[in-house]
Amino acid sequence: MTEKPKAVVLLSGGMDSCVSAAIASQTHRLALLHASYGQRTERRERRSFDEIADFYGVCERLLVRFDAFAQIGGSALTDGRITVPESGEALAPHAGIPVTYVPFRNAHFLSAATSWAEVIGASAIFIGAVAEDSSGYPDCRPEYYRAFQALIRAGTRPETHIEIEAPVISLKKSEIIRRGTELGAPLKLTWSCYQFEDEACGACDSCRLRLRAFEEAGLRDPIAYRSQVAS
Repeated sequence: MTEKPKAVVLLSGGMDSCVSAAIASQTHRLALLHASYGQRTERRERRSFDEIADFYGVCERLLVRFDAFAQIGGSALTDGRITVPESGEALAPHAGIPVTYVPFRNAHFLSAATSWAEVIGASAIFIGAVAEDSSGYPDCRPEYYRAFQALIRAGTRPETHIEIEAPVISLKKSEIIRRGTELGAPLKLTWSCYQFEDEACGACDSCRLRLRAFEEAGLRDPIAYRSQVAS
């Protein structure tokens, strides 16, 4: 029986990356990469990563740190002087780039994933980027990944063939939940809140998107919230 090819999956511990890992597991052997970058919920996200990795029985794991993001600042996720918004205005159409955007973050993550994939012989990198029904981050757009795919081809060994897979990029959040449920993804282990590590705040953009998505999917969100603000 032919062995499945190996894929590096960028697993933040959030819902989108968890479902991407579930999708990748159907066709690939998983190698899971988790990045810490000084975000407010760093420890809680790491816990989700470990629990999801255990759920899938993945031994091949890589933990990387990007400490420069906290020094660079410019994002509410990494700079304590910038307040995480709770108004929900950032989710309105044409609201612009929210202050929770971490400048050019995904390029750093993809670079680390590409380096590791080339070393371990992985043929794909899975990332849980979502273009539709998200917060409007510029590094979650399809054209961004097409450009990075060209960069991989130009910057790796001639015999290296690594494809970027963004399996949920065109899905609504509610569709991601339904897909994850179909695949038995452990959504109860995921963490989405931008602010807190004990109970999700229920008010930040990420919590609002998640709560709205579960409501649209007709399912109950299995994690606990301090409060639940209508989206």
